[in-house]
Amino acid sequence: MNSEAPSPEMVDNSFWAVVKEAFVGTQRDFTKGSVGLAIFLLSVPMILEMLGESLFAIVDIFFVAKLGSGAVAIVGLTESVMALIYAVAFGLAIGATATVSRRIGEKDDEGAAKTAAHVIYLGVLVSLVMSAIGIVFAPHILRLLGAGPDVIVEGTTFMRIMIGGNAVVVFIFLLNAIFRGAGDAAIAMRVLLLANGLNIILAPCFIFGVGPFPELGVIGAAVGTTIGRGIGVVYAAWRLFRPGGRIHVSRDSWRLDPALLWKLAKLSSTGVLQLLIATASWTALMPIVAGFGKEAIAGYVIAMRVVMFALLPALGLSNAAATMVGQNLGAGKPERSESAVWKAGAFNAVFYFGVGLIFVFFSHPIIGFFTQEPEVLAYGTSALYIVAFGFAFYGLGMVLETAFNGAGDTWTPTYLNFLIFWVFEIPAAYILAYHFEMGPDGVFWAITIAFSLLAVASALLFKRGKWKTKMV
Repeated sequence: MNSEAPSPEMVDNSFWAVVKEAFVGTQRDFTKGSVGLAIFLLSVPMILEMLGESLFAIVDIFFVAKLGSGAVAIVGLTESVMALIYAVAFGLAIGATATVSRRIGEKDDEGAAKTAAHVIYLGVLVSLVMSAIGIVFAPHILRLLGAGPDVIVEGTTFMRIMIGGNAVVVFIFLLNAIFRGAGDAAIAMRVLLLANGLNIILAPCFIFGVGPFPELGVIGAAVGTTIGRGIGVVYAAWRLFRPGGRIHVSRDSWRLDPALLWKLAKLSSTGVLQLLIATASWTALMPIVAGFGKEAIAGYVIAMRVVMFALLPALGLSNAAATMVGQNLGAGKPERSESAVWKAGAFNAVFYFGVGLIFVFFSHPIIGFFTQEPEVLAYGTSALYIVAFGFAFYGLGMVLETAFNGAGDTWTPTYLNFLIFWVFEIPAAYILAYHFEMGPDGVFWAITIAFSLLAVASALLFKRGKWKTKMV
């Protein structure tokens, strides 16, 4: 059992003391005290965690871009499939965060630990299946996505390493989701900073053959990524299994409970479906962009990496709101949950309005930092410029969707993702690109409009409050 959280009167709430607490970890009870302070303590490490993840995406594409548009196309096509794996991992993580945070809010530490162990069981099964599919069908997947013969030859090995080693992605998501649900965001931050810091060092070494490392070209990016994340997973597992933290998985936690496993599988499967619907829409957009050549693919990939770099910190704040939702629903305080979400959403919207303005005015030099190929630069600049117009909506929408998931209401965002991305966005992208002859710009405008609609619809449904009665 964890030690009892200190009472608010016994805690130093001075600014620098709180900042230090956010970095090193806290034992506070997030169901009591200031909502704003709780969000700060949770969001600072989560934002830094996501910054580490976004740096990984930017660094990889920066080095790979030096190899030419063909190498960027390999990464982009593989990433469009990896997005599906991220969706599965994040869907499983939704179930982990919702259930662990609810048990922590109920002061059921043993139940939280048992939930964590059964989430890991699910992760093992799912990652084995995805590895087998990726290793066997990699060249066929690339061909299906519209890759040319030259891209398929080198891209097959790259894709086999990335998908075959998907367990490192699945478990870095799952273990960090467990820590976040328990309110131990500082550990999740350290895990990702370690994994992505190693990737930043290893990727260029394997790509260009620095020192004793072999020169592997674009394949080196996959090797560096897999090794870095694998070491991060080992560190996360060590922190979860050792005693003394906010959550500790002991030997008794591993005793199989079929009812709990089935409950988690049902909740997580809806989360997986939700994220698959959303991320598969990105995969479906890739062939539309690919119709305009590999330069269009490369420009689109670079721009979306920049967008990811900007938006992943918003996911950190969203995760903080989700933890607050789960723990306070468990403590029987739904109004406190709702207050946390609106505060986090308002901050995100204002902040990302400013980020969007920066991208609107400086899209050309930002993309120019990654490539000087004229056509790739033109496509990438246009993509970043257009997508930036919806940034304020993206910030708000990410908080609201994650809040539904934190409450265990995974079906509401699932319906929204299907209607907006598949019924609206994909047809709109094709029609604008080809029927109205807007080219790739039509795809970029469809993305901006779709995500803005998603934010508005999420806000309307969140205000109805049905998520407050969801049991997990």
